[in-house]
This record gives sequence, structure tokens and C-alpha cells, in this order.
Amino acid sequence: MIETPDIERPARDLIEGLARIGSATAVGELSRLGIRDAHLRGITSWTPGKAVVGPALTLQFMPKREDIYRVDEYADPEKQLHRHVLYHTQPGDIVVVDARGHMGSGVFGEMMLTYFKGRGGVGVVIDGCIRDYPKAKEIGLGLWLRGVTPNFHTQTDIFPFAVNVPVACGETLVMPGDIIVADDDGAVVVPAALAPELTRKAGEHVEWEEFSRMRLAAGGDLRKYYPLSEEGRAEYEAWRRTHGS
Repeated sequence: MIETPDIERPARDLIEGLARIGSATAVGELSRLGIRDAHLRGITSWTPGKAVVGPALTLQFMPKREDIYRVDEYADPEKQLHRHVLYHTQPGDIVVVDARGHMGSGVFGEMMLTYFKGRGGVGVVIDGCIRDYPKAKEIGLGLWLRGVTPNFHTQTDIFPFAVNVPVACGETLVMPGDIIVADDDGAVVVPAALAPELTRKAGEHVEWEEFSRMRLAAGGDLRKYYPLSEEGRAEYEAWRRTHGS
């Protein structure tokens, strides 16, 4: 049996707090906390309207080298390392895969994704592709991908190398247990240690934006309400005392 490490999952209230803010607010507020760019670039939603937040299980692929990777695809399924990241699944988890941006290897297919969903997984973020997309998109998972392919995971020139290790996904570092915020704008990684502060700051941001949106929709002055001017903030604070959370 291959032994792979599990992850340390964040408190549930952090996940719930981040679920209210969306990827755009998350990446903007993270930049103010010193994380220059937390966006996983080039990876887009293939399940429009789906939004997920959860801790990252990670899977790393590497280029094939014949002396290292000799496993026949179906000779011993348990030696296929990409299965083992799924064995760690707990409800709410997201699998993040460094597939090297490869467009010819389908990291997971319908059956693997069905298993992941059945264990409570909510989404996959893959710097690469899946296969069986016509059926996979109906499973109910959120899918953030570079693309799709008919090929299976080791059919071309990469292979799964490590589970729950630091990975580069969309040119961005993702640590096991970091929190992923993903929606139609894309996927963002929230460093676990910054999640409490981000939740607090982003909650404030969402609230004043709600106020500004109402004022702008009613014909309010953009210069006053976005971002809030001193006059607009005083008005917001008065509104917040009676309407805010």
C-alpha cells in the first residue's frame, strides 16, 4: 500500500466566511495583505455558475522518465498515484493538480471524479486536462481546467509523482491545506495562515460594496461611492448602523 500524507484542514467557520466573498474580492484583499497574485492563471471554469471553497488536496505530476515510471496502466491499479490523492477526500475538499499545463493527459476521468464526488469532494482545479468531459460535467463537481482531452493520465509524457506536497498550479504556489476559492472568475489560493484576517477584511469589503452598489444603481456619483469618498464613507457608516450585518 502506498503511504501518502494527509492535510491539515482549516476550521469550518473560515471556509464558510470565505464562501461569502468570491474569488475577485479574495485576490484583491490578499494583495493588500502582501500576496501579490494568488490567482491560478490560465485555469478557467468548465462548470459555469458553480462556486466552491475548500481545503486543497494536492497532486504533482512530473515528466516521464523510463527508469522511474514503468507501471503498466492497468497491471496494478494501486500503483497509480493519482488514485491515492482521492483516498484522502473528506467532505468539502478540493483537489489541486500540477499537471504542468499539459494538454494531452487526462488527469481524471468520469469514474475517478464520480468516486471523489461520492466521498464529498466539491471541485477539482487542474493545471491541465480531464477526460470524459461530457459525462464529468454532469457529476456535480466544480471543474476548473486548462482543457479536456480523450487521453488517459499517463498516455503521453507526464506521470503522477507525489500527493499532498507543495505544487505549482497556474504558475502559483499551492500548499496542502491552503484554501481554494473558485467561481466563474477563476480560482484563487488563500494561504491557510492568512485566512482569518482575509475573512475579516473581505467581509467588510463585501458590506461596503453592497452599500455602494445600491447607491450606484440609483444613479449615485461614482466618485463618491466607488471607492468610498470621505463623504460616502460617512453615509455608509450611518447606513451600516441600521442595515449592516
